Amino acid sequence: MFKRYSVAVFFCLLMINPLTMMAQEEEIEAEAESEVVETTELQQDIQDLKKEVLKLNRNLFILEEDLLFPANTQFSVFLSMDSGQLFDLDSVQLKINDKVIANHLYTERELSALKRGGVQRLYQGNLPSGTHEIIALFTGKGPSGRDYRRGETISVEKGSDPQFVELQIIDDATKEQPEFKARIWD
Repeated sequence: MFKRYSVAVFFCLLMINPLTMMAQEEEIEAEAESEVVETTELQQDIQDLKKEVLKLNRNLFILEEDLLFPANTQFSVFLSMDSGQLFDLDSVQLKINDKVIANHLYTERELSALKRGGVQRLYQGNLPSGTHEIIALFTGKGPSGRDYRRGETISVEKGSDPQFVELQIIDDATKEQPEFKARIWD
């Protein structure tokens, strides 16, 4: 009789075991699906946080600019270059009121960007209202590969508004010489 029950139990276990396995597989699949949903929700939360951090960083940068360079004393100097056929720029030195405020040595990549129409900010700072003398010294290779050093001096009347000055290096084809100009933005 024991054999009959053990065989019957064995057959019951064989019948129950596949059902149990199928239930366990379904449970595992459900858990995997919920993990996928949780993972995508977590990824979305991470993306949202990244966007918020970038927005906060931008706002902090703007606030820092406003605090460091208030509009009534803000003064900026930019450099632009025409095609650069007659002058290969090596460096620029910028002076305001006989005080050196910026020196920049150019790489090939920076020169390429300037020749394609880029504009570089050489200086941004605070300057009180009044008259100021700006001197820019350009060093590089001129026509025929000669060493070339040229200065440009302008006098600026700084008011209570922000002021922007652009130093331009322009090829003058008629003279076959580079021309250096300064322009005050309105």
